[in-house]
Amino acid sequence: MHFVSTRGEEKVNAPQAVLRGCASGGGLFVPETFPPVSEGELADMLPLDYAERAAYLLGKYFDEYDMEGLASALRNAYSKFEGGDAAPLVRMDNGMYMLELFHGPTCAFKDLSVGVLPYLISEGKKLCGVREELLLVSATGGDTAKATLENFAGAEGIRAIVFYPEDGVSKMQKLQLCTQDGENVEVIAVRGSFDDCQSALKKMFRLEKYRTAIAEKGYLLTTSDSVNIARILLETCYYFSAYLDLVSAEQIGMGDKVDFCVPTGNFGNILAGYYAKRMGLPIGTLLCATNRNSPLSDFFRTGCMDTKRPLCRTMSPSMDVVSASNVERLIFEVSGRDAQLTKERMKELSSTGRYTLRAEEIAELRRNFYADATSEDDTVECIYEFFEDYGYPMDTHTGVAMNVAQKYLEKLESDTMSESHPMVIVSTASPYKFPQDVLYALTGNDVKDSFKGVKRIHLLTAMKVPEALKAVRYKPIRFKTAVSPEKMFDALLKFLD
Repeated sequence: MHFVSTRGEEKVNAPQAVLRGCASGGGLFVPETFPPVSEGELADMLPLDYAERAAYLLGKYFDEYDMEGLASALRNAYSKFEGGDAAPLVRMDNGMYMLELFHGPTCAFKDLSVGVLPYLISEGKKLCGVREELLLVSATGGDTAKATLENFAGAEGIRAIVFYPEDGVSKMQKLQLCTQDGENVEVIAVRGSFDDCQSALKKMFRLEKYRTAIAEKGYLLTTSDSVNIARILLETCYYFSAYLDLVSAEQIGMGDKVDFCVPTGNFGNILAGYYAKRMGLPIGTLLCATNRNSPLSDFFRTGCMDTKRPLCRTMSPSMDVVSASNVERLIFEVSGRDAQLTKERMKELSSTGRYTLRAEEIAELRRNFYADATSEDDTVECIYEFFEDYGYPMDTHTGVAMNVAQKYLEKLESDTMSESHPMVIVSTASPYKFPQDVLYALTGNDVKDSFKGVKRIHLLTAMKVPEALKAVRYKPIRFKTAVSPEKMFDALLKFLD
């Protein structure tokens, strides 16, 4: 399998795509083709566990890798998840299911993809004959960085530095980041937004002067962010697994369509669902759920991407994104894989903050996606009412998704021509990662201390508190540096000295 750039002029193999993270000129790597998965293959995967299903699917993309080694890496990564199931599916009611992706070491869905990156990167170095040490750089809204730190701390031949918006993560997320162990890691707060962090990171990959400065220190630059195609491909696996679990539980028949509602920030998670659909998984509609910040709901309605809007802090901080990087991969596909047009649109976005799709491209979006945004008040009300009805506590990002799913289902009920399918809500984080906001939604009470919030949620819900979050309470704060976006690269070079 080869991978090509969304902006053209490049074709690489899988190890090269994983190691490089981004293509030259700012483009993103995408699979040259989407390998089909037949109904017979889906049936063959039914008796397999999550790691085995993932190994089968990833083998279609990573054929340069040793399959036994990949399968072993997947088993090892997912053995660290609490409860013995990496991605359990919980039946709620009326054809609605919760896909719980927060049982890993850092209590968020990024564990399912970042946890396998150490193997893909280290093996990729061998396959590509790379001898330099790697510098892994990540810009994050909170969860990617912690998963990166947790999985790469102590890794030989790799140093990892992560940047996060100083006031753009929850207190629990910040504690997870700033108490991280490992002599080969660094955590830097940025006085700005996630978009500021991501923009600076893109410059590091795009501009030769930054890559040269890093190379002069003896390092090769790469990333664990969702701009790395490995992240997207690893995340396709839980869409397949959820579907197969529904078939195994006799909730659907093989070939029946299923809808997925995905809380969306940088568009990587839902893009993985789109890739799964392109591979042949019977997905009906992908619901793109956003908070008040994202222009995506307007984009899917009008075909105009307009990122010239202010950023507001919300209770779903991992979704506080205005310019979602992975949309570039989507518009590359709906344009008929027109790399030149994609390049021109990304240039227009950079210079004007907007671009507009053609009518046939908008129609293609609507065949696959539905998008809507949720206010803060609606998120709070949704979390409260769902707990009252089902006794099930959700984090704030899942609350956004649930609200959008409910509005979508109400819309279908009023439209007799629309076809209804079972609905899977992609639950991306533990409620205990956002304890103050979740407690407020459930009880109306405010607490300043994260761990008081954890205790009260536990008393109210009896939901198990993840061991990883319990441990954070007693760990010392190691990282206190904060810089402006303009000083991020200086902080990176200082880390390498």
